Amino acid sequence: MEYWNPAYECMSREEMTRVQTERLIDTVKRVFHNVPHYRRKMQEKGIEPGDIKSLEDLKKLPFTYKQDLRDTYPYGLFAKPLSEIVRIHASSGTTGKQTVVGYTRKDIDTWAEVMARTLYCAGANMNSFIQVAYGYGLFTGGLGVHYGAERIGASVIPISGGNTKRQIQIMKDFGTTILACTPSYALFIAEVMEEMGIKKEELQLEAGVFGAEPWSDSMRKEIEERLGILAIDIYGLSEIIGPGVASECKYKCGLHIQEDHFIPEIIDPVTEEVLPPGSKGEIVFTTITKEGLPLIRYRTRDISSLNYEKCECGRTIVRMSKVSGRTDDMLIIRGVNVFPSQIESVLLEIGETAPHYLLIVDREGTLDTLEVWVEMTQNMFSDEVKRIEEIEKRIRGEIETTLGISAKVKLVEPKTIERSEGKAKRVIDKRPNR
Repeated sequence: MEYWNPAYECMSREEMTRVQTERLIDTVKRVFHNVPHYRRKMQEKGIEPGDIKSLEDLKKLPFTYKQDLRDTYPYGLFAKPLSEIVRIHASSGTTGKQTVVGYTRKDIDTWAEVMARTLYCAGANMNSFIQVAYGYGLFTGGLGVHYGAERIGASVIPISGGNTKRQIQIMKDFGTTILACTPSYALFIAEVMEEMGIKKEELQLEAGVFGAEPWSDSMRKEIEERLGILAIDIYGLSEIIGPGVASECKYKCGLHIQEDHFIPEIIDPVTEEVLPPGSKGEIVFTTITKEGLPLIRYRTRDISSLNYEKCECGRTIVRMSKVSGRTDDMLIIRGVNVFPSQIESVLLEIGETAPHYLLIVDREGTLDTLEVWVEMTQNMFSDEVKRIEEIEKRIRGEIETTLGISAKVKLVEPKTIERSEGKAKRVIDKRPNR
């Protein structure tokens, strides 16, 4: 069977509208009565739950921003008492304050459901061996895929990230058929396989579900050729549920959004007006089944478009185009969200350098690299080499602690970094076809 839940994945547009409307009305009532933040925002706009009667009324509701989660840190947007929250995850924020998300038992069940559909999109079933090489822990990737794999009755190999030679050996010995990781890590695995002298024909890999970072079609082709698999793109945000929000199928013509759980809109990021189907803009999500952390019109900052035509695979749920960029300055490096302001915070806390810095992002082989140039003060410029190396090491350690990724730090001469009268150019991204 090609679908995990055909009743919803192949539902008529009329029936989907009915389901979404019913669930939206219920969600709005719940957040109004249980979340003071939403009640205040709705009252400021002169809206009451009774005003929301159809999907057309969705645009009357206020937007939710990542900053709202920070302002109410850690549990201020939860709609259920903490006694009903059975899982807490978090993702990094711009100033080190994490974005906290909570799940009830029903939310975990929903997460397993949407990930089961995602894995079926990749051709997985109960006979599959699914190697989960996304990170486990506070990051939602590992456990999200894990739940979906268990839901369909597949054999889960919960290896997490890293230790690449062991990953490959386990793939070979255990008969892994589905690989789940970031696309850049999949390419790195292919490189290490070649170094180890292991051919793709020695593995039983059939497909990969790759997400957590932007990747191009040329990267997809390279992964497919070097690993001999079908490579599909998956999309998710911790705030919405984690992985499982949307997924490509084998036809790779957009990512199917599980819209019985998440209503998408495309808006103009400047005017905030809702754009018609097919228009490119910022994708916004409203969760309509989540209990712990329901979000209304969440601004993702991701640029995409929506296609409501039936897919060749038979699914009728709406498809979003591959994310083509962002409306803010966030970078995704090796699956980790990185904001220039995080680097700035580290430098200001250390306080021994000038406040001028530049992030140089590149790709060596298949893995992203981050180099941070920091200007020395005039006083530092005359310091001995050992002293400069000590400061570089300290900055490097603080960046790794704050961001969770390694970076090369280079102290440069005063006035080396270009000045601008307008918005400072903080990032040079040299990655090809990103």
